Amino acid sequence: MNEIERRCLSALLGILENVYEQMRLGNIPELEISTRTKHNIEFNEDSGVWVYGDRKSVTSAKTIKGALKILKMVYVIGFLKEQLAVNKSSTLRELYYITEGWGYAKFEEQDESDRLIEDLEILSGYQREQFHIRPEEDGATIVGPIRIREETRRGVKEIHCQDDVGEGGYQIPVNVDKLQFVEHDARFAIAIETGGMRDRLVENGFDEKFNAIIVHLKGQPARSTRRLLRRLNTELKIPVVVFTDGDPWSYRIYASVAYGSIKAAHLSEYLATPEAKFLGVTPSDIVKYDLPSDRLSDEDIKALNAILTDPRFDTDFWKKEIKLQLELNKKSEQQALAKYGLDYVTDVYLPEKLSEIGII
Repeated sequence: MNEIERRCLSALLGILENVYEQMRLGNIPELEISTRTKHNIEFNEDSGVWVYGDRKSVTSAKTIKGALKILKMVYVIGFLKEQLAVNKSSTLRELYYITEGWGYAKFEEQDESDRLIEDLEILSGYQREQFHIRPEEDGATIVGPIRIREETRRGVKEIHCQDDVGEGGYQIPVNVDKLQFVEHDARFAIAIETGGMRDRLVENGFDEKFNAIIVHLKGQPARSTRRLLRRLNTELKIPVVVFTDGDPWSYRIYASVAYGSIKAAHLSEYLATPEAKFLGVTPSDIVKYDLPSDRLSDEDIKALNAILTDPRFDTDFWKKEIKLQLELNKKSEQQALAKYGLDYVTDVYLPEKLSEIGII
């Protein structure tokens, strides 16, 4: 067990000690946990990211529901202690099934056990990866002019993310903090929502022509992907831009990269990249480039109106773009740029957009 893991275990056991001490004093145990809603996030001027505010929810053993939650937390911490001691790891899904034999501490559904792990992150101040809990989703891939040193089960390996990989790219590992950046020639990193557009850029040689690191987000990005983008930006000072579809769900993908997600705001300073710029597709692009589009669904309209009340989007840029989209009643995909040919996105659209924000 390394030093970080020892401190992590100590923090987890401290949660149990708090519960025990309350009981020893004759009190009914309770735990206070930050409320995970958009009404309880606030902008941290020092770090430039959105974090939880002061609102707390109380879990108390005064109720059967609260008592069961504390019981389950005790069992999970005991399991994590054993796991750390033998240097094993488990997935969120495996944790859920492991509880089958825990009697009253058994979880009824995986969402419940997932939320409890998030609670432990908030209470302990450590990430689930340091508990040796792995997500189900893996990190995506990168292609670009950067050499990485990675610790593997077979020793340390150096990989150049252009010369040493195929078109599939380099697979981002679960624990990005074990990577070392050896050298790079990158001018910027471009994070792309869809696999089709990622493949288009690779096939067209965009990474070589513009010295770009192409990062595939695979839709809503995994923690490891967001952590990699943050490290590229903060440690190597590589500008990060995000290129998605032009719909409310894609804007939330950008928000998770740049501002941090609401349900994981306790990790924003670890995962978010506040310097990341949104490249498109914007509602203004739909008009400017006369892109093929679809009508907004009722769910799209509801999501856009929700974005207008989301403090992460409280800027003149986003207010203007969201209101324009509601007026247009249109949404568009990245691949709609193929209207002008397969090379248009790499030869015209992206260079124009990157020039507008001063990246090239």
